[in-house]
Amino acid sequence: MLGVRIIAFSRLRDFWQQPGRGDAEQALRAWYAEAKRADWRTPSEVKAAYGNASLLPGNRVVFNIRGNKYRLVVAVRYEFRLMYVRFIGTHAEYDSVDAETV
Repeated sequence: MLGVRIIAFSRLRDFWQQPGRGDAEQALRAWYAEAKRADWRTPSEVKAAYGNASLLPGNRVVFNIRGNKYRLVVAVRYEFRLMYVRFIGTHAEYDSVDAETV
């Protein structure tokens, strides 16, 4: 299987359709397209592609979106090339969640 399967795109779309968050659409679409084409098998491969991504315990990765205005947390199952969108929000919203368990 080539590429990463992302579950669920609808969470990203729901986020940018919220009032005041339309500025995230282009950046989230670009991240989604790049991740779908990727063949990341390890956390180090994600880090090589996204040097500013944060690798967390529990196979969580935090991506900075739109010049670091937003944070995207995904849970990764590397063996199956799956990413589950667990959280998308501002830095303040991110600070209110436990990224290792969301």
